[in-house]
Amino acid sequence: MPKEDKGKTDVRLGLLLWFRLARFYNQSNRLSNQHVKKWGLTIAQFDLLAQVGARQPISQQELADKLLVSKGNITQMLTKMEKLELIMRKQEWRTKLLTLTEKGQQLYEEVVPIQESFQAAQFQKLDRMEQKQLLAILKKLES
Repeated sequence: MPKEDKGKTDVRLGLLLWFRLARFYNQSNRLSNQHVKKWGLTIAQFDLLAQVGARQPISQQELADKLLVSKGNITQMLTKMEKLELIMRKQEWRTKLLTLTEKGQQLYEEVVPIQESFQAAQFQKLDRMEQKQLLAILKKLES
């Protein structure tokens, strides 16, 4: 195969991989949003609840870094979660620390295990070895 054709084939294969990953991600997000709607949450709110619940107290900046969102976006999300009485913000010197309220902790304990099982089930088409291979490949792409 001429070098030029191989380059086009590599680009095409890379695009196909990207499209498949994007399609799977979007499908997974759509299904997850439908699933957590049962608890009156969006997937973004669920992620926030899960991150705070697992790491509390966590600073607002640490949470923004974990969720890969801007400071402005995290502020909006936290305001909504406070109105739902799921989280509390506490100012400690120059840091805002976040914890779950009692209501938030109860929701966390109810929904997180169910959502984790739901997410894991999306990979049941792959056997354990294939899941490990996929994880290794995705880690390799991150670095």
